[in-house]
Amino acid sequence: MTSSPAPTAALDGPRRPRGPLAWLLSFDTPRSWVLSVILLGIVLCLGAAPFLFSGSQPLSTAAKICVFILLVASYDLLLGYTGIVSFAHTMFFGIGGYGIAIALERLGPSWGSAAIGLALGLALSAVLAAAIGLLSLRVRAIFFSMITLAVASAVAVLASQMSGITGGEDGLSFQLPAELRPAFRPFAEPVLGVSVNGRILAYYLILAVTVLGFLLLLRVVNSPFGRVLQAIRENEFRAEALGYRVVAYRTAASVISALAATVAGALMALWLRYNGPDTTLSFSIMIDILLMVVIGGMGTLYGAVLGATLFVLAQSYLQVLMGAGSAALAGLPLLPDLVHPDRWLLWLGILFIVSVYAFPGGIVGHLRKDHHP
Repeated sequence: MTSSPAPTAALDGPRRPRGPLAWLLSFDTPRSWVLSVILLGIVLCLGAAPFLFSGSQPLSTAAKICVFILLVASYDLLLGYTGIVSFAHTMFFGIGGYGIAIALERLGPSWGSAAIGLALGLALSAVLAAAIGLLSLRVRAIFFSMITLAVASAVAVLASQMSGITGGEDGLSFQLPAELRPAFRPFAEPVLGVSVNGRILAYYLILAVTVLGFLLLLRVVNSPFGRVLQAIRENEFRAEALGYRVVAYRTAASVISALAATVAGALMALWLRYNGPDTTLSFSIMIDILLMVVIGGMGTLYGAVLGATLFVLAQSYLQVLMGAGSAALAGLPLLPDLVHPDRWLLWLGILFIVSVYAFPGGIVGHLRKDHHP
């Protein structure tokens, strides 16, 4: 007795939306109209940032959001999709930054130098990620986390002490290719009232690489390879019993994640025209990445967009808002001191606790849950 194809089609329909946009998103659409609107708003604001906001700080904030979207999405591939808790992600972030910085400082400010620096950074990150994965992923999760923390700490110390190569604690400042410098003017006349220069071109380069990297990661997690990673996350013993080589898949995921983090580090260095230990190798950045993943929602990738945007905006403007609030409450007892800008980290921590309590599955998980009860 043959079964009707109708039930299968009915089941597959919602899971596999059709159209060029769905194909671009690897058929992993937001699945919530509220989330879709929010994501569209973020993308439009980032795309039009040089024309919507004046001044250098808003553009720098937008560039930082782009970099951290790619960085957090790469970490979510490990934590959210594979179930690997690693503290070495900033190491790969730093390798990308130092690759660009050393190449442009030593070989000169050219596109060829930048390509060499990025290629060497990617190669080093791939080798280190594969070595750490093959040697450490056989142990229990907590021991693997400690190993990655030790390796990341060792690399940070090395970067600080090898002043002849990395610039030590002072880091490295360098010149960009001529087309990315503020003095470069591709157009004689302003575009939409804005004088387009090399700085804006650098921003759009960062935005374009971020979008491409995010879409590639989305393709990875929605491929058969990504499905195996999720199976390993749910039950590694069952996945191994089905014939999948768990260590090999986890190592491959670590390498892909490390390569994306390396590209993010290179983008950060290009934007800052500087790289140092505190810029890309600091353990505080690792904590920020974890917070962004949890706030946005693990195992979604779209959570990286929301988490990075909210966190970077809070870092950049929470002090300003608190300063305005403190001034407005002047004359009242206790309240002006409570919202003083110096206490912005306290309020950031409170906001994080509230968000985790209100959205245990992250913002994306909450929005999807409301859309699909």
